[in-house]
Amino acid sequence: MNLPSPRTHRRRLWLPILIVVLLMAAGYFWYRGSHGAGNDNGYRTEAVSRGDLSVVISATGSLSAISTVDVGTQVSGTLQSVDVDFNGRVTKGQVIARIDPASLQARVNQAMAVVASARATLAQAQASLKNAEADYARKRDLLSRQLIARSDADLALAARDQARAQVASATAGIEQQEAALSSAQTDLRNSVIRSPVDGVVLNRTVNPGQTVAASLQTPVLFQIAEDLKKMQIILAVDESDIGQIHRDQPVKFNVDAFPDRNYKGTIKEVRLSASNTNNVITYPVVVQVDNRDLSLFPGMTANAEIEVDQRSNFLRVANAAVRYKPTNAKSDAAAQPTQGRAAGGMISSELPRIAAELKLDAEQQALLDDLLAKQKQRMAERRASGQFSGGRTAAVSGERNAADDSSPRPNDARQRGVQRMIEMYAPFRAALSADQQALWDQELAKLAGQKRGTVYLLVDAKPVATPVRLGLSDGSYTEVGGGNIKEGDLAIIGENRPQQ
Repeated sequence: MNLPSPRTHRRRLWLPILIVVLLMAAGYFWYRGSHGAGNDNGYRTEAVSRGDLSVVISATGSLSAISTVDVGTQVSGTLQSVDVDFNGRVTKGQVIARIDPASLQARVNQAMAVVASARATLAQAQASLKNAEADYARKRDLLSRQLIARSDADLALAARDQARAQVASATAGIEQQEAALSSAQTDLRNSVIRSPVDGVVLNRTVNPGQTVAASLQTPVLFQIAEDLKKMQIILAVDESDIGQIHRDQPVKFNVDAFPDRNYKGTIKEVRLSASNTNNVITYPVVVQVDNRDLSLFPGMTANAEIEVDQRSNFLRVANAAVRYKPTNAKSDAAAQPTQGRAAGGMISSELPRIAAELKLDAEQQALLDDLLAKQKQRMAERRASGQFSGGRTAAVSGERNAADDSSPRPNDARQRGVQRMIEMYAPFRAALSADQQALWDQELAKLAGQKRGTVYLLVDAKPVATPVRLGLSDGSYTEVGGGNIKEGDLAIIGENRPQQ
């Protein structure tokens, strides 16, 4: 039997350890190769990319039928029968319950008897009137021939007038009793409860044999939804978001019963009645929903998302890049003067995109190209004259402006820049159609309202402040624009902590 030598045995022990060391070294060099820029330069970066951005407002609410009718009773009594049940479909005029009509029928019979008695009283009064009129006619003739005293004729006249009053009173009595009879007959008809609409019975609160009492507040016996194929959601939207909500906006939502299914709706109404819950102000927003398959039930909680704005194929950076400021304060100060001078350039850089949306004809495009060329020439002349000087001169100027309260503020300068743009491109706007002008004004208004910011790009291992126009943000990325930023640039999103 041959035993391994001690040297061979030690070689077998070291071989696995050597393999592990080599693997760890390879992993370390791979990590340095893939993250070397961040470690060597001390910055964490993310490339500027193109993508889609959308601003979405989230809200919750409950589903309900567009029209829900509470059916009660106008008369008191004992329910003789209940002819519908939960979820039962009913039509307008269909009998859904009956109240025992015995006492109501007795009231009708009594009222009919009283009417008959009143009519008999009228007939008696009419007969008395006829006799009184004949007696007065005879005595008036005798008085004209001076055969009776005048007092006898006056008594006959008074008797006639009295008989006429009795006839009028009997006639009014008949009308009064007929009204009472009509009321009793109406109560008798109301003992049969009918559905006021076509719909579905959502709730039934009574059973046969139960006594119901009509009072000032009519008890609800049934709740009927008029049409569940069309429903609505009452969303509670926060006051900070309500300004972005308007009629006919599309809404996407889901319910807990079908979490994997997305439903669609349309905003029908933004109501003005605010609600205050724990000092949080919300406004009700009514969303119209198509429920043809009847999969949605009243009372379900809807988790809705309202897309208020969207951008497609736009430059975007991570939100951390917009928030990042270098620890070196001098770098930040040197970047400030470039923001003011870049405002016009950033707006003009967006004009070709707006023009593409306008679908210009050849003449309109030629006019726009000519104005763009003139603006570039003007900006080049201003740079050559030193109006856009940078470096220390610009930094000092910026410091002076910061110290001088009378110097123009960024918002004021931006508004003046936008106004100059509008004036310069007025001939181009005049050549547009009415629809094109509306879109042109809308896009310029968006550009004027957008904020300006600074994104630091990593160029030659150094941070370079780049002024940008900030657009939409979805919480992770922010739309950016400007002539000095492009797809693929490395935007600094933070700094690496020094290793201990």
